[in-house]
Amino acid sequence: MAVTDKLPGHLFSPRGWGLLAAGVVSLLAAQVMGRRDLLTLGILLVALPLVSLASLRVLKPRFKVYREFSPSTVETSATATVRLAVARTGMAAGQVSMEEHLPPRFGKSPTFRFPARSAVGGTSRYEYHLRSGKRGQFVIGPVTAEFIDPFGLALHRHAIDDGDLLTVTPAAVELPSTGLAGARGNDGVTATRIRANPSDDDVMTREYRHGDPMRRVHWAATARHGELMVRQEESVTTPEATIILDQRLAAFSRGPGSVFGGGGEDGRELVTSEAFEWAVTAAMSVSAHLVERNYALRFLDPAGGPAFLHSPSAPEPETEEYSGAGGLQSIAESLAAIHLTGPHHGPHVHHDDGGRAGPESSDTLRRQADSAPDSTPRPFDDRLMDKLSAHRLRGPVLAILGHLQHQDARSLAAAAAFGANAFAIVVTDHPRGAQANQDTRDTLEVLRSGGWRAVAVTTATALPAAWSSFDQGDAGAASAAADVRRGTGVGR
Repeated sequence: MAVTDKLPGHLFSPRGWGLLAAGVVSLLAAQVMGRRDLLTLGILLVALPLVSLASLRVLKPRFKVYREFSPSTVETSATATVRLAVARTGMAAGQVSMEEHLPPRFGKSPTFRFPARSAVGGTSRYEYHLRSGKRGQFVIGPVTAEFIDPFGLALHRHAIDDGDLLTVTPAAVELPSTGLAGARGNDGVTATRIRANPSDDDVMTREYRHGDPMRRVHWAATARHGELMVRQEESVTTPEATIILDQRLAAFSRGPGSVFGGGGEDGRELVTSEAFEWAVTAAMSVSAHLVERNYALRFLDPAGGPAFLHSPSAPEPETEEYSGAGGLQSIAESLAAIHLTGPHHGPHVHHDDGGRAGPESSDTLRRQADSAPDSTPRPFDDRLMDKLSAHRLRGPVLAILGHLQHQDARSLAAAAAFGANAFAIVVTDHPRGAQANQDTRDTLEVLRSGGWRAVAVTTATALPAAWSSFDQGDAGAASAAADVRRGTGVGR
């Protein structure tokens, strides 16, 4: 048994290897003894496994695989159910051993036999569950099948499909209600008075709807139209919010090992960092918080372009505006595989399994990060200001930022004038030196002087606490900044 374990297991079964060994022995005995019958037997014993192996490769059975994820996109740490349906489309085969290939982070790959005991109409159905603690896109599959010939001599394993892509989106954190909406109601809408004192001649009217108060009935219009009409003295405007998501590699790579590759396998590795993962979760949470309050959202990058232009998982990379449940789902999918972009300024790249990346993997991550061309507009420059100016004072502007150079902070400070309110979260990577603390203080001071409510956080800061600090005025912001300077934060 120990000898057969050392033989290649993807060519012949133990029975096949035994026949080959017996055939070789028979050929040697025929050579020594000069016996023609032993020669015939030896050729037969050697030829039979070889013919079986060739027949498996030429006449291999064909299958169709249907794979369904439920839900189609899954949040981090949530469970996704994978349903497989395997149907034979070619020549018949006996029992077939199959295996669903999974990326290493999902654990052991499930195995099953075809046909299943509960097969109906030639289709076998299987089900298993997956869970990922990190966002990204993962290739699930392919299904590999191991065939054996009718005599049980030869084996052949090959993939019977190409696999499917599972998108794992960041999970939103529930945020407390704040005064971000200014004078808007709890549902985010705002009523605009069309006329302070409308007269019978200029008032707008519409048909009566169930629930309209009788005090709004316009009797003159009712008499003219022959049906109950009410004054339409108010119109409802949809609130808007603009979110600026910083995704520059230079802004989130401030120390050794701060940038790593994670969130994907099979060539789909993301360039990210702990600070950027915090920022992505914040973007998802803020989006969900505002959409629940009927806000329409606009996502921009620091240069004023679509925030998800370089996200491999974005359904519509060039889209900037989102609204409703469909828009929120599109934002979640776009954030699933978003990664850091821009020039790489250091060798501090490692894998998320704790091991340092070698030169080859570092080069791979660097090429991914350098996807933005040299002609990319400067961050927080005129293009961003033009985009914000086009929606001046229609709602709050929120910026989720990494490390800012002093000039960048000064450029962004002026953008506060374009929003009804301006809020900034600066995510730092555990500053240790006095100079790093001073840089953080300077950045916050520049933003606040321009009209921003700005707070600095670390990856240890709880997102709800950071969000609540916006309603605490300067004292709350100063307290949060002090936590950053001391290298502390509220545990997540």
